Amino acid sequence: MKIAVVILNWNGILLLEKFLPSIVQNSPEAIIYVADNASTDDSISFIKTFFPAIKIIKNSSNLGFANGYNEALKSVDAELYALVNSDIEVTENWLKPIIKTFENEPNTAIIQPKILDYKRKDYFEYAGAAGGFIDQYGYPYCRGRIFDTLEKDNGQYDDNTEIFWASGACFFIRSLVYKELNGFDGEFFAHQEEIDLCWRAINEGYIIKYNSQSVVFHVGGATLQHGNPTKTFLNFRNSLLMLTKNLPKEKVFTILFIRMILDGVAGFKFLLKGKLKHCMAVLRAHWSFYGLFNDCYKKRNKFQKSDYYNAKSIVFQYYIKAGKVFEKPF
Repeated sequence: MKIAVVILNWNGILLLEKFLPSIVQNSPEAIIYVADNASTDDSISFIKTFFPAIKIIKNSSNLGFANGYNEALKSVDAELYALVNSDIEVTENWLKPIIKTFENEPNTAIIQPKILDYKRKDYFEYAGAAGGFIDQYGYPYCRGRIFDTLEKDNGQYDDNTEIFWASGACFFIRSLVYKELNGFDGEFFAHQEEIDLCWRAINEGYIIKYNSQSVVFHVGGATLQHGNPTKTFLNFRNSLLMLTKNLPKEKVFTILFIRMILDGVAGFKFLLKGKLKHCMAVLRAHWSFYGLFNDCYKKRNKFQKSDYYNAKSIVFQYYIKAGKVFEKPF
């Protein structure tokens, strides 16, 4: 199968210098692209000088993660897209088990590899770990990571299994499915757009998989750090947008109401901790959501599956029961 590795870049020359060599060395099966979001550093000249075989796609402006890929992939001809963050180090033969799974499983539309921490290579990394799920109120978590608690990789997730969402840090998808679903929702800009896309794929009957035989290492937070209020804003707002689009009709308003109360609690906790900017980010997220609600609701598919999440609340499990390790949701 023809596979394209597409790396989204915005002023990331230092990351390209560090991580492009591993991708070039370990991806003989792929055509490699860098999709550039109108960088103002020397990213383009660096690629042209040191990696002339890499194809460069120039976006007209910084379109974010969602529209950055949507625009760039119009120029990519391949059966499989491997969407890879610029702060990812790949390992030998990382593509082979992914391609094999796609070849053997026609209904598998999206796959995530094992994502370990570049700085602590025996631990799972926050953004994806060993495959993602969401709880009944839309909070994302992973096998190997619940909120800020990360597990050590002791082989406990050395399997190939169905998951609910695959991390955008290293995201494999059939090009036909990407086009059928109209790609990422550009309104998200960045954060949780991959969960929304996976949820829409599941609603259409496709399967999302995790494959532990493919291993990558992720720095995380290289573009937008964990403590940045913009990240808080995008995560809170986009979670509400995602729930509005994808929850079953009989649950959507009840779950949204409860989630917004929980967001208020989170905002109050930020305030008590002296994190006023993060508290304001939660408020801004809700105001933005109100303005986008009508258009977002119109994006709902005709059918939403009801068995989409863990019936438990991950918030209750983590903060009340002190359950810090992943439990199988089904």
